[in-house]
Amino acid sequence: MDMLDILLSASFWAAAIRIASPLIFATLGELICERAGVLNLGIEGIMVAGAFAGWMAVYSGTGLWTGVMVAMVVGMAFGLIHSVLTVPFGLSQHVVGLGVTLLATSSTYYAYRLALPEVTSPPKITAFQPFEIPILSDIPLIGPALFAQTPMTYLAFVLVGLVSIVLYRTPLGLALRAAGENPSAVEAQGLSVTGIRMGAVIVGSGFMAMGGAFLTMSAFDSFFFEMVNGRGWICIALVVFGAWKPGKALLGAVLFAAFDALQIRVQQTPLGADIPYQIFLMTPYVLSILALIVMSRRAEVPGALMVPFNKGER
Repeated sequence: MDMLDILLSASFWAAAIRIASPLIFATLGELICERAGVLNLGIEGIMVAGAFAGWMAVYSGTGLWTGVMVAMVVGMAFGLIHSVLTVPFGLSQHVVGLGVTLLATSSTYYAYRLALPEVTSPPKITAFQPFEIPILSDIPLIGPALFAQTPMTYLAFVLVGLVSIVLYRTPLGLALRAAGENPSAVEAQGLSVTGIRMGAVIVGSGFMAMGGAFLTMSAFDSFFFEMVNGRGWICIALVVFGAWKPGKALLGAVLFAAFDALQIRVQQTPLGADIPYQIFLMTPYVLSILALIVMSRRAEVPGALMVPFNKGER
């Protein structure tokens, strides 16, 4: 199979969409936080906590969608911690974010060992199964890629549209964007910059946890600690790549996922036998960095990103 055959196969694009789905959830979460002026570096740990919480809830007997909600609530709890420390108290967003990642990861490990002390291999659950949308799934190439995915993938794409509508078509979205651009103008309108920023971080963290839950409840059927594997940091880069816009961030997530899916398949070609596999593993990240450099030169960073705001100050 040559490169063209890979790129024109429905299975390749179906895999790319599947790989992109957790990135979409988490990237949207980070985008909401940054649009409000807060950099959330807790994303990696929040995804780990969400992956475990959702999986553990389902393993304990709840339904799959209940597990998704549990993951989201856990993510929002860590978002609350992050927002309290960074918004009203004005602590370093870098330090707090890394602290939240360490806290979420270590507390997840502790909870896992506490709940399953004798388990040597992660138990399995019945995860979401692909659902083919009638008629649409029969469209050549596009159908199997977009319309034969699990329900959580469909939810990820729906959330992109919803976030876009809220950000650009509602007063709430205008206030949120203003909080990240010119918080003094928000205060002049009688709105609470602190409340808006805290709410954005809490909701955004919930989305990040849903991205982690996708891994245990849709991509796989069990939990292991290495499964997030740096996806959170990739999502931070995707926000910049997408110029803080949901639609472009979606394209960035699919692009990175396509690179990832491509390197797996290229390793199985004759070319893969002649080149060390480590080259293929790093290819998606190298290409993503190059794309990020090109796109970020034209991106407009929110004016008040990482700038603490104290009521009454100008």
